Amino acid sequence: MGLDTTSNTDNEPPRHLPAKAPHIGVLLVNLGTPEATDYWSMRRYLKEFLSDRRVIETPRWLWWPLLNLVILTRRPGPKGRDYEGIWNKERDEGPLKTITRAQAEKLKARVAEGGPNLIVDWAMRYGKPSTPERIEALAREGCDRLLLVPLYPQYCAATTATACDQAFEALRKMRRQPVLRVAAPWHDDAIYIKALAASVRAHLASLDFEPDMLIASFHGIPLAYFEKGDPYPDLCRETGRLLREALLVPPEKFELTFQSRFGRAEWMKPYTIDTMGELPRRGVKKIAIIAPGFTADCLETLEELAVENRNAFLEAGGEHFTYIPCLNDSEAGMDVIEAVVRRELKGWF
Repeated sequence: MGLDTTSNTDNEPPRHLPAKAPHIGVLLVNLGTPEATDYWSMRRYLKEFLSDRRVIETPRWLWWPLLNLVILTRRPGPKGRDYEGIWNKERDEGPLKTITRAQAEKLKARVAEGGPNLIVDWAMRYGKPSTPERIEALAREGCDRLLLVPLYPQYCAATTATACDQAFEALRKMRRQPVLRVAAPWHDDAIYIKALAASVRAHLASLDFEPDMLIASFHGIPLAYFEKGDPYPDLCRETGRLLREALLVPPEKFELTFQSRFGRAEWMKPYTIDTMGELPRRGVKKIAIIAPGFTADCLETLEELAVENRNAFLEAGGEHFTYIPCLNDSEAGMDVIEAVVRRELKGWF
């Protein structure tokens, strides 16, 4: 923004050029994805992700050499091959990016009555498009109010809080800051639970077998984070309880687990991957698994659950395994995101 000094004829102070009409920005933020599956693209993505102090709380003096000399040397290759198996070849991008973009586009159409003064955009916490980049773009469009929507139904410091941290850091560098709101988590929202239950019913109706058990798998966190006060596991359990009750599933036919353990520290239990090996020994041979904590399918669902955990279950003696997709940009999924956005925009829009 420049200064208008052309009319400064009467010793008036310089004036800013006319600002654009005030707009409201809505920014959907998801975790992130590498730009490609090659070694160096994966290394850059993993370095950004695993350098986040919200994600890894290990003291820097201990974590830095382990990360840079071991993990970032060994992990990019195997992870790149995992991503290759789920990569959107047509768009040359990860599915999380494809789905998050679609969610933003569909949300824009759903709130179109807000007119040109309501701008919907999307960003990633790690990778591109970055959160600071999109906040700056919305500011240039004249957004003086901004709603940040971290796409995580259950609050967690390693997801929701770090998305907020990055947004706050971007605002800290701006002289003319927009007013900021952050959407509250929706782990127990009736629309969200209804959408999850409907997706389970529709998926099970398409099967040629009846599962012995429904598994709700959530991304795990280290036990130490929970002990320090992170409410995330409790919010996951509340979501699981409400989903089970909505489906009228008895407790013995429902199990909640935590996936994606990383490192040697103890994480929240039970672990999803261990449960896959135990269930057949308990006589549970047919299962359906859903990941209610993810708003979009990604590596942790399409590869870790639908491939790695499927194989573990079948190798342990399981007979039938089915993965229930995330809500993604389905009509029900968009109902949830729209409801959250409209709730948070009250008084603004």
